[in-house]
Amino acid sequence: MIKLKRRRLLTATATAAVALLTPNLVRASGRVTTITIASLLGEDKPETLVWLKIRDLVESKLPGEFRFNIVKNSALGGEKEVLEGARLGSIQASLSTVSSLSGWLPELQILDLPFLFRDADHVRKTVDDQLGDNLKRKLAGQGFVVGDFINYGARHLLTKEPVTRPEQLAGKKIRVIQSPLHTTLWSAFGTTPVGIPIPETYNALSSGVADAMDLTKSAYAGFKLYEVVPYMTETGHIWASGVIFYAAPFWKQLTEEQRTVLGDASREGARYFGRLMAEDEAKSVEQALGHGGKIVAPEAPDEWRKGARGTWERFAETVGGMPLIESVQQIG
Repeated sequence: MIKLKRRRLLTATATAAVALLTPNLVRASGRVTTITIASLLGEDKPETLVWLKIRDLVESKLPGEFRFNIVKNSALGGEKEVLEGARLGSIQASLSTVSSLSGWLPELQILDLPFLFRDADHVRKTVDDQLGDNLKRKLAGQGFVVGDFINYGARHLLTKEPVTRPEQLAGKKIRVIQSPLHTTLWSAFGTTPVGIPIPETYNALSSGVADAMDLTKSAYAGFKLYEVVPYMTETGHIWASGVIFYAAPFWKQLTEEQRTVLGDASREGARYFGRLMAEDEAKSVEQALGHGGKIVAPEAPDEWRKGARGTWERFAETVGGMPLIESVQQIG
C-alpha cells in the first residue's frame, strides 16, 4: 500500500512537471517561423554572410522564434526571379540592387544615375536623408519592406580586350541589367545592350552572346568572370545601391516586436555588409589578378561623363526632376 502511494506520488509529480513545461514548449514551437532567404552567391561572400549576421542578431533577441533558411548560389534564380518569388510568397527575404527593383519603382533609378555619386559616403548620406525615407515607403507599397539600404560598391566596365576610351565600345554587345536606365547609358556609347540575368552572364560572355558588361569588383570575382572578360576598366560609373528587403506578406504577419528586432538587425547588418564589401573587394581584385585578370585606367573622363549626362536628362522626369538630381549631387 505504501509502495502504491509512493508510485502515485511520483507519477503525479512527473505529470505536474510536464504540465508546467508543456505550455512553454508549445508556445516556443508555435512561434517558430521559417524565413526562406535567397542569396545569389556562395557561403563566403557578403551577400550570404550578412544574413548569418542578421540571423545571429535576431536569435539573441528572440531565441527560437525564427529559422533562417538561406538558399545560396542563385538556386532560387536571379534577381528578377527572386523579386517575383517574394511577391508571390515563396521567398521571404533577400538582397536586391535598386536596378532590379526599379521595374516596380522607377524613381529608384536616381540612385543608379551614372557619375552622380562621388563615393560610398555620398551614397549613404543620400539614402539616410528624406529621399531614402520616401523610397522605402514607396517600395513597401510595391510589396518590398526595406530593412535598410546597402552598397555593393562601384560598377566597372568588363571587356575581352582593353577599353580605355568610350568610343572603343562602339559596335560591341554589352550585357546589361534588365533596366531601361542601363540600356540607355550603354546605348549612348554605341553598344548594343543585351538584358541577361546575372547567373547566365558567364556562358553568355564565353559563347559570344555578349562582348562586355559592367559589375562590381566583388561580383566580378564571385562569378569568376575574369576567365571570360579579363579586362576591368575602373570607370566607377555607377555606385551599385541595393536593399535588404522582406516580402510584405511575410512582414505583415509578424508581431510589432518581431518587426522591430528584424529592422534593427537589418540596419546593423547593412553596416556589417559595408565592411564585408570593402574587405571582399580587396580579396576579389587579388583573386582576379591572380587568375589572369587585368585592371586598366580609363582615359578621357570628360567623354565618359558626357555620354552619361544624356542619361540624367532622359530620366530626370522619372526620378523627380533635374533640380532633385542636382541637389543630390551637392550633398556633402
